[in-house]
Amino acid sequence: MNSYWTEQDFHVFETDGLEARMEALTNYVRPKFEELGQDFSAYFSGETGDEFFPHVAKHMRRTVNPPNDSWVAFAPYKRGYKAVPHFQIGLWNSHVFVILAVIYEAPGKPDMANKLIKLDALSELPNDFVVSGDHMKPDAEAIESLGEQGIEKLLVRLRDVKKGELVIGRHLARTDALSLDKDAFYAFAEKTFRELLPVYRNLLQINEKTAVQR
Repeated sequence: MNSYWTEQDFHVFETDGLEARMEALTNYVRPKFEELGQDFSAYFSGETGDEFFPHVAKHMRRTVNPPNDSWVAFAPYKRGYKAVPHFQIGLWNSHVFVILAVIYEAPGKPDMANKLIKLDALSELPNDFVVSGDHMKPDAEAIESLGEQGIEKLLVRLRDVKKGELVIGRHLARTDALSLDKDAFYAFAEKTFRELLPVYRNLLQINEKTAVQR
């Protein structure tokens, strides 16, 4: 079996120095992000009826510190994705992540958070889903262990704190990722996104309303 993700992919984030790590990232990981970007943009376009575009992280602003993770994002906007709810597939040295994210640049966060609190949408996701309030950190907590109070606390922070964020999806541990071929990984990612699409649609309704008001 040829695993889709390899040890070399994960070793990229253990490479010392900005220039060396960026070269390794470009050579080993970015081609997969480009491939995933094309394939899953088509998937989201078909599922939502909106044309989705891939956004592969380039890390152009970095001048000293090498990136600790990288990703491809998916959004129905060609010019960018950070101001809207968006999907990502990405890599830390410890795991692959497949997520839906609302980060601090997104307008309308209070309305989005209130909608999710009211609908209790996150607690309906499968128990192996994880959630975080900071997309810059690799750690996340299982929805099952957080419980309703923990989830509401995270959503209240999304609503009330300027830097509050919502990152939700599934993580695939390094050893588990190495055991999957391309078809198996794509199935894992698609299943994750299918569970997240109802949450995304709720967020998007609020985001579009906010954009019209502005």
